[in-house]
Amino acid sequence: MLPRERICSALWAAARSGEPAVVAFLTAGFPRREQFREHLAAVAAAADVVEIGVPFTDPMADGMTIQRSSHEALRQGVTLRWILDELTAMVPPRVPLLLMSYLNPLLSFGFQELAAAASRAGVCGFIVPDLPLDESGALRAALDAHGLALVQLVTPVTPPERLARLCAASQGFVYAVTMTGTTGGAISMPAAALDYLDRVRKVATVPVCAGFGIRAREQVERLRGHVDGVIVGSALVEVLERGETPGPWLAALRSGAR
Repeated sequence: MLPRERICSALWAAARSGEPAVVAFLTAGFPRREQFREHLAAVAAAADVVEIGVPFTDPMADGMTIQRSSHEALRQGVTLRWILDELTAMVPPRVPLLLMSYLNPLLSFGFQELAAAASRAGVCGFIVPDLPLDESGALRAALDAHGLALVQLVTPVTPPERLARLCAASQGFVYAVTMTGTTGGAISMPAAALDYLDRVRKVATVPVCAGFGIRAREQVERLRGHVDGVIVGSALVEVLERGETPGPWLAALRSGAR
């Protein structure tokens, strides 16, 4: 099975329970660099897929929580190369891993070397929020050589024709942004948002995961039947920042037992 197919398989397998799968995000090296392996293992034990954030100086799609975590991780010397070295050295988690990175660190690393290093590290794919589909050919080719996914993002204002193109091109899953703006703010999931997610799911050939603003069990319940998975980012970063154990929090997000 190709690495990108592992992502689809994990999400669809989890969604067969009738509940959306959970894609859990953490910023690599936050709150402390020496806790990265511990936190990754704890999050992976409770999630279906893990998204590892590569710290960046200008994370323009992210709200204050992830901006703060990114800047602190950079202050501690966390880099893309350090993350890949850590992943290569550790026992790989049971769940698929993705890297979420803005484009500049990937360009600096070099696409061919990046794809080879990511494959060795057990990474299954990438999310690059500031790389438009029309300009993604070089990175896509490098990742394709190793069977790695390049996840595409869609939004509520994506025109229908472009939505179809993005869904057709997306690998691993389609990242359905639930609102315009940045990550972190809670959303109420109005009927219009659910209609949009239904449209995405209708044209997608890979799982559809909703992200931005998801931090409560009630939201997950509202999304049941409209997506294959939910992406939990800022709220989980805050859990780690408070020094809490992520496993029970993620389990409660699924069960409502908080």
